Amino acid sequence: MSTSSFHESHADIIDLQQQVARLQALLEISRQVHAAVGPEEVLQSVLRIVVRELEMAGAHVTEPSLTVADMPPEPWEGCARFALLNKDGVQLTELVVNPGPGKTLSIYELDFLEGLVLQAGVAVENAQYHERAVEWARVQQDLEAARAIQRSLLPQQMTEISGYSVAVQSSTCYEVGGDYVDLVSLPDGSELMVVADVAGKGLASAIVATSFRSAFRAMALAGLPLAELAARMNQQHYGEGQEAQRRYVTAIFLKLDPATHTVELVNAGHNPGFLLSADKTVHEIQASGTPIGLVPMMQYSSETLVFHPGSRLLFYTDGLTEVFQGDDEFGPERLLATFRECKSEDCTAILKVLWQQLAEFSRGEPQQDDMTALALVRMQAGENQDG
Repeated sequence: MSTSSFHESHADIIDLQQQVARLQALLEISRQVHAAVGPEEVLQSVLRIVVRELEMAGAHVTEPSLTVADMPPEPWEGCARFALLNKDGVQLTELVVNPGPGKTLSIYELDFLEGLVLQAGVAVENAQYHERAVEWARVQQDLEAARAIQRSLLPQQMTEISGYSVAVQSSTCYEVGGDYVDLVSLPDGSELMVVADVAGKGLASAIVATSFRSAFRAMALAGLPLAELAARMNQQHYGEGQEAQRRYVTAIFLKLDPATHTVELVNAGHNPGFLLSADKTVHEIQASGTPIGLVPMMQYSSETLVFHPGSRLLFYTDGLTEVFQGDDEFGPERLLATFRECKSEDCTAILKVLWQQLAEFSRGEPQQDDMTALALVRMQAGENQDG
């Protein structure tokens, strides 16, 4: 073998060894970079590798701003720049490398850094996905806890009222919702009931609904006339500021006196309630004022009606009427017709029929709004039909 051939072969061996060493180094840095959990931890690892493995004078990433060892002041004159890209080619950040005074990067160092930023871009994106997944899992846990709390605030057992049947049903379209239904037994033997709907949906509305519940329960036991109770709740809600005013509450209140079989009613900007007599005559309980918290100093008026045997009453939120089949809305007319056709005097059975009709109408599509209803029936003596 000639001397020139020997030197060429020796150079090839050295070059091959360098390539193997480079690949081994890239594999090792890939392991280090991908072992990091958070995006900032990945970038810190990259900076350490640049300074320690390549023996650079300093390294910096622009976003977030992190630096290892010595870097000249911006604009980092004489430094090499490498973009870290995500899988879609969008720049995540930029790696700036300072080789040191009077030094330039060799072809092998450039090759190494290009491989490093390629691995780092993937690792940063994966770390971002991991962070989002952890955060989403935490949010889901919080929402499940909020849902359990909100369910616990609904009436757990219906008050036994002699000669009457009463029931409530509620379902949210998200984890938590802004509908509220409640019954409070008063010291004088009467029963105070409310169905309310906070403007909007989701967690913010659920928080307002909880605040509304606290105010309602506090005022319920004060023995206020129903119209005054609504006015005070309106003023309190309005006084809580602009955000509360944006989350105004439509509400319909009822006070039942089982001794006199009379009901006192106040509608604060809510959907009309339905009161059906035994002969199926319909009386709609219309709004006598604006929703709670929308306008200051609002005064409401109440109406008192005799609740005859066989009479039935339905309060509901607009989630029941705003169920769609394509462009066709279920609407209050269908809701009233379904309620009128129920023969049962058991309110739980009545609400079950309503929910079944709504599910059939929507053909099983997910509900678009919170749905809540309260039914009250004065039973006819000796009759208890199933329906």
